[in-house]
Amino acid sequence: MAEITASMVKDLREQTGAGMMDCKKALNESGGDMDAAVDWLRKKGLAAAAKKAGRVAAEGLVAVKTDGRRGAVVELNAETDFVARNDTFQGLVETLGDLVLSEGDDLDALRGKAFPGSGRTVGEELTHQVATIGENMNLRRAAVLEVGAGIVAGYVHNAVRPGLGRIGVLVALESEGDAARLGELGKNLAMHVAAAAPQYLNRDEVDTAALDRERAVLTEQARDSGKPENIIEKMVEGRLRKYYEEICLLDQTYVMDNETKVAKVVEAAAKDIGAPVTLSAFVRFNLGEGIEKEEKDFAEEVAQQLNK
Repeated sequence: MAEITASMVKDLREQTGAGMMDCKKALNESGGDMDAAVDWLRKKGLAAAAKKAGRVAAEGLVAVKTDGRRGAVVELNAETDFVARNDTFQGLVETLGDLVLSEGDDLDALRGKAFPGSGRTVGEELTHQVATIGENMNLRRAAVLEVGAGIVAGYVHNAVRPGLGRIGVLVALESEGDAARLGELGKNLAMHVAAAAPQYLNRDEVDTAALDRERAVLTEQARDSGKPENIIEKMVEGRLRKYYEEICLLDQTYVMDNETKVAKVVEAAAKDIGAPVTLSAFVRFNLGEGIEKEEKDFAEEVAQQLNK
């Protein structure tokens, strides 16, 4: 059996809100498997539904660039949020956004491209900026969306300047309708994605393993109610619908009116736009999600900056 460490217990407690001893027991029962421990706590009614959100633990900026039917988003990480306020760093991320828009989102290929006005490749320029700014940097990820007819709309939340911020979103809308109205719809949908953080576009895209796991947990919870099997099945299906409404963009309730499903919003928009509209894809980058960072107090962070 895997050794259950204090760090594992702490992580499980932070993720679920369950008590320390319950977390330790859950990890023992699951052989140290964190996901299985979460499920064990949920089945016992000791944890709220686990919402898998990456631990935001890195600094830097996300850039969003759009050009009609094409859009790009890129994340460049640095060690502290001081860097995100640095004009040189902001210019670097902005240029990377332009390069991804024109060259594509293959990071290995991108590092070999010429960085404008420098005489260096992108990879060499990043190395140069690390030496200049004094912090380690990581060109972490990039994505491009493109449509044959329609628009790719973008939105940046917590923007430090146009197109740069902590959350970047792209939304792809396919339509032959009015471009201006389509752009307005796209921006509103991108704002919704930033706020609601869907994981999938629709139910067909939901990971099978994740769905099976959720169904198993919901079934176990329903059985604890003592209801007959035919009622349990209906209870599970009802709860799965709520699950889809949390994670699937088209099933979510539109944040602009807190009433209409996103799928219905897109369908109804066809009347104003003058042609059918299809929401075909989206991308959402939340700065630093999924990266674990050593926690430091603010005074220590300032001291490190002054000593560089």
